[in-house]
Amino acid sequence: MSRIAIAVPAGILGFLLYIGLVVALADHVLEWHWLLQVPFFAVAGIVWAFPAKWLMFWAAGQR
Repeated sequence: MSRIAIAVPAGILGFLLYIGLVVALADHVLEWHWLLQVPFFAVAGIVWAFPAKWLMFWAAGQR
C-alpha cells in the first residue's frame, strides 16, 4: 500500500479530530478575557501545521 493512500485518510481524520478538540475547548475559552483568548486561537490556528508537515514529508518518502 502506498504511503499517500495511508496519509490522506489519516490526515483528514486527524484534522477533523483536531478541529473537534479545538471547538470543544473554545467553548470554555470564550468565557476568558480577550487577552487570553488571542494566544489560544493563535496557537490553535498554527499547531495543526506541524503534524501536517510531518505527514506530508512521510507520505513523500522524505526525511
